[in-house]
Amino acid sequence: MNKTLRHAAVFFGMLFFALLARATWIHTVSAENLAKDPNNRRNLIEAFSRPRGDIIVGGRPITGSTPTPGSELLYKRTYADGPMYAPVTGYLSQAQGATMLEGVHRDLLAGTDSRLHGSVFDALIGKESAGGDIVTTIDPDAQKAAYQGLTDLGAKGAVVALDPSSGRILAMASTPSYDPSVFAGNSRKEGEEFTRLDQDKDKPLSNRAIREAYPPGSTFKILTAAAALEHGTVTDINAPSHIPSPYQLPDSLRKIGNVVPDAQCDKVSMKTAMQWSCNNVFLDVALKTGRSKMQETAEKFGFNQEHFLPVRTSAATYPDKLDKPQTALTGMGQGSLTSTPVQMAMVAAGIANNGTVMKPYLVEQIQGPDLSVIERAAPTALGQAVSERTAKKVQEMMEHAVREGSAEGAHMPGVIVGGKPGTAEHGIDVRDERPYAWFVSYAKQKDGTSPVAVAVFIDPKDMNISPADIGGGRLGAPIAKAVMQAVLN
Repeated sequence: MNKTLRHAAVFFGMLFFALLARATWIHTVSAENLAKDPNNRRNLIEAFSRPRGDIIVGGRPITGSTPTPGSELLYKRTYADGPMYAPVTGYLSQAQGATMLEGVHRDLLAGTDSRLHGSVFDALIGKESAGGDIVTTIDPDAQKAAYQGLTDLGAKGAVVALDPSSGRILAMASTPSYDPSVFAGNSRKEGEEFTRLDQDKDKPLSNRAIREAYPPGSTFKILTAAAALEHGTVTDINAPSHIPSPYQLPDSLRKIGNVVPDAQCDKVSMKTAMQWSCNNVFLDVALKTGRSKMQETAEKFGFNQEHFLPVRTSAATYPDKLDKPQTALTGMGQGSLTSTPVQMAMVAAGIANNGTVMKPYLVEQIQGPDLSVIERAAPTALGQAVSERTAKKVQEMMEHAVREGSAEGAHMPGVIVGGKPGTAEHGIDVRDERPYAWFVSYAKQKDGTSPVAVAVFIDPKDMNISPADIGGGRLGAPIAKAVMQAVLN
């Protein structure tokens, strides 16, 4: 063999071994990454190759699968009462991906979760498994009451209802909503519908219940009272406060008055201040309790952290750095303080549960296709936010506000109800927007336990309503009452 041939043989031999090495690398090291690549159409075809498992509410599936003739994606998702349950299910679309429970439990519903394989041998041979089911904690009657209450108002808003003793989410509604069925496929028309919803200024695709944070207004006075009592700023809720109204904000020329006449709030006790939502008392006790102790109590109720239901929530915020006027403003739920509706439901639930805040959760159990239980939720405490003694004092004030005060819209004959309305400006010195309306409450059974706590949030910006009629007691209390009645019934 001459020299040229030898060089050519070596060169092609090296190419062959390089090709062999590359093929080995792809099949061993890169295979998993390539298989999971979102641009790998095989994954999409596989995901929609058969009916999926379902999301269950009240023993009934609220999702389904339907054939898509003429498409290589054989099935697409369907939804029962889609707009009402969209904040729970999210969407699964052949073109747009998945969100909420559809996204978090995508593999389980598709049947590709390893927990669904009947045996190790089934897994090794790649035997297909039918999808599992997700059984939610949602109470269908409470969900209907929440959604209808918001839609009847024609409001942008949200409702969250919790079981205070366990953290089970009984209702989670957000409006305006959307029907996930209308863009579940990948047709041009469905794509255009998704684009329309995605670009809508009212943000129907956004889950206001857990993903949007707003100033909580006077509903935060519940937490202010709890912090003041827990840290000894206030020891007697019936004693006169000696705090004048209107209130002179420290280090500021600004004076803050009240919705009711200032004389009605002048130097009143904390109990009376809760009854009529007197700003002066809560501004002063927040200032005296101090930023660090206020923040500490807020964080024990769940502020400044995301929660996983298993769907992620946005964090409510109590800021680290506040001066004296800003600290005082947090006492009435204003300034740079923000909260999600689910967080304010956690505050109300924690007070109703004698100071213990439970982690909220949305999934009761995960079932295999044969209805076997793969995973069951266990209620878990986030922690003891305040003592039972403090919680009972706050309960006393909230219940008084329902019997004889600004929360009377939630009163139910024969049922003990505690509540607190709130009206919140959009931010510091923002005057050109209609204020937000809030209402939080809980209901008690005869044995003193509470099966339901509710937070209602309403943005009345585009509602046909006079500014004088905007208030948590007027707009939110009837919805909270309907949701509580649905649970109690």
